[in-house]
Amino acid sequence: MNLAGPDTSDSPAIGTFVARLGQKKIGHAGTLDPLASGVLLVLLGQATKLSGHLMAEGGKVYNGVLRLGQTTDTWDIEGQVTNEAPWQHISEDDVRREVAAWLELTEQPVPSYSAAKHEGQPLYKLARKGINAPQKTKNMEISQADVLEISLPLVRFRVACSSGTYIRSLAHSLGTRLGCGAVLTELTREYSHPFGLDVARDPADFTADPALLPGCVIPVADALPHWHRVDLTPEEAARVRNGMAVPCRTPQAESAPGDELAFLMDQGQALALAKREITSTGPCWAVMRGLWN
Repeated sequence: MNLAGPDTSDSPAIGTFVARLGQKKIGHAGTLDPLASGVLLVLLGQATKLSGHLMAEGGKVYNGVLRLGQTTDTWDIEGQVTNEAPWQHISEDDVRREVAAWLELTEQPVPSYSAAKHEGQPLYKLARKGINAPQKTKNMEISQADVLEISLPLVRFRVACSSGTYIRSLAHSLGTRLGCGAVLTELTREYSHPFGLDVARDPADFTADPALLPGCVIPVADALPHWHRVDLTPEEAARVRNGMAVPCRTPQAESAPGDELAFLMDQGQALALAKREITSTGPCWAVMRGLWN
């Protein structure tokens, strides 16, 4: 099952909450920094097998605030201040220009305090020990970068970005280009593909009473709504449970672009993840991952 949401600023804590409700398999598609709040996709049971697909396809939207004139070791307001510089000479046009410049970025430096790893160790653990790991960079894409409000030294913005983008890094790079430094002070994830805040649930909605959890859970197949759904006959479902492919009812030539991946459905429930393949007997749905217990 898939839990869309909830609003939280501590990803590991959600796993603890849900585990207390008797869930044995728990995962998530992406994390949230302690500073952040918003949408976190929590995966329960067989839905944990969707994590890689959600991470690969999961564009995100953030609403945040940065502050000019300061630099910290974590690139957000919760870190240790490493430098302060005058910001009064910076104009609103300067800020708007540099926020718009995010659209041109194709890679970014990875914060030293992050879960990214160096030689098997998370960077934040090395940083806490005073060990300087080599600077890592990461490919990313920004498809939207808007200034929502300016009240210098504070700037509120919204960005739409690829999965894994560090918003702290965007704030830090902006401060570097302006020459005065900048840190992230607030961050809300408004959207994590394919869910937004409108369907997010607060942990309090279900942690007080385990009986409320099912009502907060979204079906597995809804986690990837653009995937094709194939309703199986009982005979086909039996074949799938044995790891066998089933014929495609729609010829390959007639399939729409993007229909090469599908949920195989058994009586309305997602039974398996499948990929369309061409075989000697024609196009078939080959099982990639089973979703049965």
